[in-house]
Amino acid sequence: MPGFLSELTGSFSTSSAQNPTVAIMEAAYADAGLDVRYINCEVPPARLADAVRGAIGMGWLGFNCSIPHKQAIIDYLDELAPSARIIGAVNTVINKDGHLTGENTDGQGFVESLRTVADPAGKQFVIFGAGGAARAIAVESALAGARSMTIVNRTVERGEELASLVDSHTPASARFEPWTPDFAIPEGTDIVINATSIGFHPNADQTLDVDPNTFVSGMVVADVVANPPMTRWLTAAQAAGCTPLTGLGMLVNQALVNARLWTGQTLNATVMHTALEQALDIRN
Repeated sequence: MPGFLSELTGSFSTSSAQNPTVAIMEAAYADAGLDVRYINCEVPPARLADAVRGAIGMGWLGFNCSIPHKQAIIDYLDELAPSARIIGAVNTVINKDGHLTGENTDGQGFVESLRTVADPAGKQFVIFGAGGAARAIAVESALAGARSMTIVNRTVERGEELASLVDSHTPASARFEPWTPDFAIPEGTDIVINATSIGFHPNADQTLDVDPNTFVSGMVVADVVANPPMTRWLTAAQAAGCTPLTGLGMLVNQALVNARLWTGQTLNATVMHTALEQALDIRN
């Protein structure tokens, strides 16, 4: 007789309705023959503690934390993995009998995706944003060999903090620049990253306040936004002769790591990519 009790994983975020990770994980679980479900949960900041208690009470294997919980979740965890401790942000939580461990797979997923178009070693980076995703990408890219890094952010304190973090905990040098209107990308930049949520559905008409004339042909321009994949930011970069890198690869790569942390198994990346493309209605 078949069992009727599935293991549970999912995501806590605001807003959660447009998070396509559920399509990736459900398809990969089914392909692997795992009786595991992935559930998107709309969790406002005031309810994060309730959601964590609920996951423990229901015996979830673990969950992802997305915007705006990647730093706030740390207050509810028992332990941080080494990289998450440096980054100061968590996007993946593993539950072992009520003991919660925080990991950060954002940066790992991004670096693996970046390597499909460019080796980060020796490169000069510009990162827009200083939140959870930006912190993870900055630290992991620096540990992967980035030579220097410019952190661009509207809030001076957060931007300076991230630049100092990279400077003091990695071999890369880093500096902060305030995000002024029509920001000019510094000369000599090799890789430019939007690590903010600007352009994320349903606000796909939005784009970064950056001077498009400072895009340089051959530059790699990346976006963490996966829905839509080709944001206005990436479309403008591509038109200028840059190599665009969508958020799809980062999303799939971090999902692979997440599943391994929760289930101990390596799922099928091809199945994940296909499911993500179908979910976002991407036509090749």
